[in-house]
Amino acid sequence: MDDFAILRTPAQVIFGTGMASATGSLAAEYGDRALVVTDPNIAGSPGFNSVRTSLHEAGVDVRVFSEAVVDVPESTITEAVGYAAEYRPDVVVAVGGGSTIDLAKVTALLARHPGPLSTYYPVGSVPGPVLPLIAVPTTAGTGSEVTPVSVITDATTRMKVGIASRHLIPRHALCDPLLTVGAPRTVTAHSGMDALAHAVESFMAIRRPAAPSSVLSRPQVGKNPLSDTLALAAAGGICANLARAVDDGDDLEARSAMLYGSLLAGIAFGNAGVTAGHALQFAVGAATHTSHGLGTGLLLPYVMEFNRPARLAEMAALAEAMACTDPVAAVHELGLRVGLPASLAEIGVEAGEVRGLAEASIGIRRLIDNNPVRLDVDALEQILTAAWHGEPDRISAARV
Repeated sequence: MDDFAILRTPAQVIFGTGMASATGSLAAEYGDRALVVTDPNIAGSPGFNSVRTSLHEAGVDVRVFSEAVVDVPESTITEAVGYAAEYRPDVVVAVGGGSTIDLAKVTALLARHPGPLSTYYPVGSVPGPVLPLIAVPTTAGTGSEVTPVSVITDATTRMKVGIASRHLIPRHALCDPLLTVGAPRTVTAHSGMDALAHAVESFMAIRRPAAPSSVLSRPQVGKNPLSDTLALAAAGGICANLARAVDDGDDLEARSAMLYGSLLAGIAFGNAGVTAGHALQFAVGAATHTSHGLGTGLLLPYVMEFNRPARLAEMAALAEAMACTDPVAAVHELGLRVGLPASLAEIGVEAGEVRGLAEASIGIRRLIDNNPVRLDVDALEQILTAAWHGEPDRISAARV
């Protein structure tokens, strides 16, 4: 076998019902002061209380920053970092969805290394370890609890930016399905489709030649046997359980399967990276102010169809894992089944805006260069045009 493989993960990944109560013991390994980052809704939940109780029982003093918001704007980062500077915690604990965990990552970063945050936009520019971070996810979607990426909103461009460094991988990920039971139907659907996009895009990503220098310099290195194994398992589990979790939020079996699938997909894309769908979503999300998971889920079948000729073996493997005939059709149908819009037109994108969205996406090289088929503005416009019409077959028809 001439492949290389790499697997960067937290020092510990602990999965299971009730495991959030391990937070206190883990935090106490780093000291007796914990900054807990969460959002106003999660702060009043039973799951959050279980985390806070475990910290107190372990003798850890707690300061709570509960102002996390979606898309991680600069104003919230500044406030959280100021909170950390005043409190001087030994460890940061994130309890929430992807935006909360991403906020905790950059807070832990800037608590150890001086800003501005834009200093760390170039891939791999974080100079060393950040404050220890324990991530406790409350949604099954972003996988941020195990990835080297924090996605924030740049104040100047108003576009999302991914800060990528192996130093941003949390030290511990505590994945407790009970904490996801309260997630609303729409959040469950959007975050679940995002998890599926992580699994599929990482499985279909570029395969790079083995080279120690590139492996060590990149937090995400393209598809490899280890990431592929996790991505396929994630895709199968998510496809089998997402509709169930959306239909019945109290279905703990489906919730557990979704959190497990999201975890596997997070490790897969945390090592392999994602591709065109996520690059396009940065532009689409900024233009439409729609959720990240809505955009990545909506765009996924179009990116899959565009990349199909270069990934025929991967398509066959996905069909087997997802128990379907055509993975593109299955993903498209699943998105509609859980309530995603049928097209970009439905979320307010005008036909005349499509070219500009393609032009805005082409500069996101970390993702564009990870795609298995070479991309230029025309190619991105083709994907977006098909998505604007809501017709993945338009891409295959253009190849005839």
